[in-house]
Amino acid sequence: MNRLAIAMVVLPGVVLAGPFDGVYKQTANAECSLIGVDGGSLQIKDGIFYGVEVECRMTRPVNVVDMDAILYTMQCTGEDTVWTERAMLMDDKQAEGLIMVWNGYAFRYDRCADDAS
Repeated sequence: MNRLAIAMVVLPGVVLAGPFDGVYKQTANAECSLIGVDGGSLQIKDGIFYGVEVECRMTRPVNVVDMDAILYTMQCTGEDTVWTERAMLMDDKQAEGLIMVWNGYAFRYDRCADDAS
């Protein structure tokens, strides 16, 4: 019984890897070792999206019916601004990568070859 009580206290603090965790190129010739800067790459790690000078907590995941996709509420901060938007993420089935859709915008990112995630 004590083990169960300890597990209930410890488990909420454990962060699990998400289905999209990894490092992704912004462009074909992006530098994979540079995260969050122009000419570099993007990273998703432990429920946080790291973009160019922006960080978004990926909250309230909703599975999209009949699609291998998840819709997130993105709680973002960057350049002294805080905002919330929705974004849908899905695996790129044609290549090793990610498709990210924001309201009115869609992006396709290749996964970095040296990504150890």
